[in-house]
Amino acid sequence: MAARAPVSASGRLLEGFRKWYYNAAGFNKLGLMRDDTLYENDDVKAALKRLPENLYNERLFRIKRALDLSMKQQILPEEQWVKYEEDKKYIEPYLKEVIRERLEREEWDKK
Repeated sequence: MAARAPVSASGRLLEGFRKWYYNAAGFNKLGLMRDDTLYENDDVKAALKRLPENLYNERLFRIKRALDLSMKQQILPEEQWVKYEEDKKYIEPYLKEVIRERLEREEWDKK
C-alpha cells in the first residue's frame, strides 16, 4: 500500500506538468487543438482526407481563426480557450490506421 502513494503522486505531478505545458504552448489561446498543430507529412495528409466532413470543416475554421488572430496579434477571450480536458485527439485514430496500412504495404513490398 505504501508503494502506491509515490506512483499516484508522480502521476499527479506528471498530469500537472502536462496541463502547464499545454497552456504554455499557447496554441489553445488561439482556439487550436493539439491535432491542429501536427506537422503535415504524407501520413497526416492521408489521415486528414479520411476525416468526416464536419471534423475537417471544424479544423479549417479553427486554423483560419488562429491565423486571423495571429495576424492581428490578439488571442481569444479566456472563456473561449481550448481547455486541456476538452482537447481530444481527433486525428489519431485515422493516423494510426494510415500508418498501419503503410507499414503493411511496405512489408508486402519487401516480399
